[in-house]
Amino acid sequence: MKTFIGIDVSLASSAVCVLDEHGQVVKRAQIDSEPEAFTAFLRDLPWTIEAIGLEAGPLSQWLHRSLGDAGFALILMETRQVKAVLKAMPVKTDRRDAEGIAQLLRMGWFRPVHCKSVSAQEMRALLSARKSVQKAALDIEQSLRGVLRNFGMKLGPVGKGKGRYEARVRELVAGNAALETAASAILDARAMLRDKLSALDRRVLELARQDEACRLMMTMPGIGAVIALTVRSAIDDPARFRSSRDVGPWVGLTPRREQSGERDVTGRITKAGDAALRTALFNAATVMMHNARPCWLKAWGMQVARRRGSKRATVAVARRIGVVLHRMWLDGTEFRLQRDTVTLAS
Repeated sequence: MKTFIGIDVSLASSAVCVLDEHGQVVKRAQIDSEPEAFTAFLRDLPWTIEAIGLEAGPLSQWLHRSLGDAGFALILMETRQVKAVLKAMPVKTDRRDAEGIAQLLRMGWFRPVHCKSVSAQEMRALLSARKSVQKAALDIEQSLRGVLRNFGMKLGPVGKGKGRYEARVRELVAGNAALETAASAILDARAMLRDKLSALDRRVLELARQDEACRLMMTMPGIGAVIALTVRSAIDDPARFRSSRDVGPWVGLTPRREQSGERDVTGRITKAGDAALRTALFNAATVMMHNARPCWLKAWGMQVARRRGSKRATVAVARRIGVVLHRMWLDGTEFRLQRDTVTLAS
């Protein structure tokens, strides 16, 4: 008997549902969310396993890799699609979610998700840590501005030079013992965060320079080490896209469309896929449109801006940057500021 296994993964324990080829439940279980527990459960099943599916999530890629090493092939299912189907159930529990995942797996109504390599996950972890430290540093600076504003002390714009922010704050609070104590504690915490951020920036730059794909991407104006690593870690394997044009819809930078009868509405972008990658491409497009040196891609974006406005042009350039970076990665070629006759012909 062929069976289809759906797993609803949670942090402590996971619900498992086993269906036969006719969609009937043959076994349910609640097991610990550990690879050893899953491996023991799957090996004890007396039936032929046709497919094992679980919704993509924080623990999914770890389980996918661990169970893959144990000899089981897992399918990661797109979260948005699975969530939309499970939401239609009147009663939603972990047991029913596992059964719903197994039914989707049996009927083929799912979209598989790529499981990132370990190196890509390590890059993403480094970028996430950098973003968290950077946000903490900015939040603590804004907090100090708010504290001083209550006493009529306006920090104002502060240059990027080392020590200027701290010198300006100490100048304002000088003579007030309470404010000096409060500001000193915040400045010490800020200094530590800024030191850690600088260390992470150096590590990101070093990692980008060591990676061949990142070095190619950084030849494009507006693409730095952070954006290159974000693209590299999000796509992971460029060969999984049949065409470079698929990158735009995959990252959610194409317009949403709803058509029914006489109604046909084209709305904002879908915002599907990786939010970090979408933000990185939009930031790269903003830099290219305003600060980068002239190139054919910037000129194309300016033409779109004259017809459709700057915001839509920036989104269009972001989408095209993703396409071009993917093609550069596949071909192993650097970015050319001017389009030659071969590029124009293609």
